Amino acid sequence: MPPDPGPNPRVRAVSSFAVEADGGSRGNPGPAGYGAVVKDADGQVVAEAAESIGHATNNVAEYRGLIAGLEALVALGAEGSAVTVRMDSKLVIEQMAGRWKVKHEGLRPLALEAAALARRFRVTWTWIPREKNTHADRLANEAMDAAARGEKWQAKTLPATGSATKSVTGLITGSGTGSVTDAAADSAAGFSTGSAGTSVTTRVEPSETVASSESSESGGTGWMARPSLRPTSLILLRHGETRLSVDKRFSGLGDPSLTDVGLAQAEAVASRLSRKPYEIDAIVSSPLTRARQTAEAVAARTGVAVSVEEDLRETDFGAWEGHTFAEIQKRWPRELAAWLADPEVAPPGGESFATTALRVERARARIIEAHQGRTVLVVSHVTPIKLLVRSALDAPPQALYRMYLDLACLSVIDYYADGPCVMRSFNDTAHLQS
Repeated sequence: MPPDPGPNPRVRAVSSFAVEADGGSRGNPGPAGYGAVVKDADGQVVAEAAESIGHATNNVAEYRGLIAGLEALVALGAEGSAVTVRMDSKLVIEQMAGRWKVKHEGLRPLALEAAALARRFRVTWTWIPREKNTHADRLANEAMDAAARGEKWQAKTLPATGSATKSVTGLITGSGTGSVTDAAADSAAGFSTGSAGTSVTTRVEPSETVASSESSESGGTGWMARPSLRPTSLILLRHGETRLSVDKRFSGLGDPSLTDVGLAQAEAVASRLSRKPYEIDAIVSSPLTRARQTAEAVAARTGVAVSVEEDLRETDFGAWEGHTFAEIQKRWPRELAAWLADPEVAPPGGESFATTALRVERARARIIEAHQGRTVLVVSHVTPIKLLVRSALDAPPQALYRMYLDLACLSVIDYYADGPCVMRSFNDTAHLQS
């Protein structure tokens, strides 16, 4: 894969842009897709994006189109620019402008993701009639038609005459920069995604197409060129042992304290985090006692104060609190089967993983916004940490059931403002081995 040539200086110089986006579903819900086009101040098309997204509703597809258009602007290096967003979806425009509430739970993650992207620009939200949104509508239909033929959408309106075109596949998949749920938005809410992936085409000058390998900087992460800005690093720490974890019982909003072993685990991880190469700038903890005790142990070693984030609490397991898996399987077999099959399903009297994902994503967005470019220790629980990992990896909901987190383990995710988020480690318990 050729090295990333970096931001396009020709595009960066433009002070204003327009994004036109649309989405549709043939059945509502049914086979769905979106299209988005970015135009400069002169009305010239500088980027197009489209994708078939599998089975979804019109509103989901419309939000996905908006997100793709804003992501295309980020890829062009246009952050801080004045942007007019034009869509024929009254719902999306009014919700993004803050005049209408987002009442549908399945749309909330998408609205949060779009809002997070929009904050990187100076956006004006404008509704337009459908006949004035034909470009984006055409792209959405092209993507759906291509998927129906088993093909991948390709841009057709950015000719190479006088300039070269650079096609970037997979840029707009939600796995990047402060996206609110990274594709968790629709996957956690039970939406399936297409296999074709998003194709984005931008117009650049010939000299800006591909840099030679000799001119690229070394030291990137694997095959990925190193992003230019310092990341915000979240060190995710699961709390230490409690009496419920000893017996492998569901432990949600019940508030047990750490056992003596749990306190020793907290001290062990605190000792590790107080030494190089770790330099903790902030500590944010779940409000529950077991997490607070673990966080305070690190605070005592590092001298960094602990702040509490309510949305980092564990999932509410309702009637299952304090029970083992075997007990639940015997007493609530149907409810358990439904819960394991669908993240939208909650335990009796409890909270679904989809609902937990929404508040955990809100917490993540607040933490990153408050501590940009710094290292933050986040002390939480199994479910919130798994949800953050799944989101960072853009993994399907079923991935939640295929991760194992030890007590007092560490996982690290770097969030770049100008690139993707990167999973650096997972379930690290080296500090407990001695």
